[in-house]
Amino acid sequence: MIEEAAWDRDDFQRDRDRIVHCSAFRRLVYKTQVFLNHEGDLFRTRLTHSLEVAQLARSMARNLQLNEDLTEAIALAHDLGHTPFGHAGQDTLNACMAAHGGFEHNLQSLRVVDWLERRYAEFPGLNLCFETREGILKHCSAQNAQLLDAQEPGGVAARFLAGRQPGLEAQLCNLADELAYCAHDVDDGVRSGLLNAEDWLAQPFLAELVHQVQSEQKGPLSSRVLLYTALRRLLRTGVQDLVLATQQRLQSSGVLTVDDVRAAPPLVGYSAEVAGQLRDLKRFLFARLYRHPQVESQRVLAQKLLADLFAIYMQIGVPEAREAEPARAVADYLAGMTDRFAVREHQRLTGERLFDAA
Repeated sequence: MIEEAAWDRDDFQRDRDRIVHCSAFRRLVYKTQVFLNHEGDLFRTRLTHSLEVAQLARSMARNLQLNEDLTEAIALAHDLGHTPFGHAGQDTLNACMAAHGGFEHNLQSLRVVDWLERRYAEFPGLNLCFETREGILKHCSAQNAQLLDAQEPGGVAARFLAGRQPGLEAQLCNLADELAYCAHDVDDGVRSGLLNAEDWLAQPFLAELVHQVQSEQKGPLSSRVLLYTALRRLLRTGVQDLVLATQQRLQSSGVLTVDDVRAAPPLVGYSAEVAGQLRDLKRFLFARLYRHPQVESQRVLAQKLLADLFAIYMQIGVPEAREAEPARAVADYLAGMTDRFAVREHQRLTGERLFDAA
């Protein structure tokens, strides 16, 4: 729906403000990033992760002279559709929904801002701009892209069918997301005790950053300060490298318009060296943290909890369903839950207490 322009904000600023004030954004504070909500007060949640992504993305957008407000809006909204219990929740809902079209959290984030949020009399959802919605839908299967394009011909899913790129701000947010979690998941892994000094000092990229820090210091640093300093260096390295490498690509590509950007290969990105270092760091995190036995044990419990809830709600229905198709209504309801609400609901409906500390 086309709205009258606001007197005090441009359209992307209005998008950002609507995202910040919506219910789904507030619920991110109790949704898992890596560690479940009850495991500690200082671990990142989906909300703090989104704020860190927005900070990095906006800083890089300013240096690249992109639209900062659009960039911030995309970054703040990119995880609105994420399930409780992180990727364990997403995988479980996708399995439960296998016969009903599956579940993708990026698609669910778009569904939240287009349909599930109900705050305005004139329209469902938040009525965000095309560019913001396009940035939120950073991944989409071909099947879902076809379904979306049938509902909105030439809309936000069309690029997946045509093999075209999103705008530069959307490309930037995708990489800011990865850079943010590379740094803060190391921090949370060390804080949890699952990554010890021997682990992270042996990772080549982190070891190189630590060596740089130590060579510049006149005296010894505590292990905690050394880690924080190295992670700041990681973020600074990533930001600076992305900005410089992207500027070079933009200049050499000859793009002049948004249509040129969409027709070109991805233009926002790192140099080959830093891209390789970050890939190695992500492999390290996957092997040593995301698949750590302690994280896996919590993942198994979370998957059982959501599978149980899905089966129960398929029988009893969900309150205030936005969707006539029962399975999709259940998936919407479960995806919108926080970790702690899901735990309470499971205990209320089954009598089981799966998480002792919750």
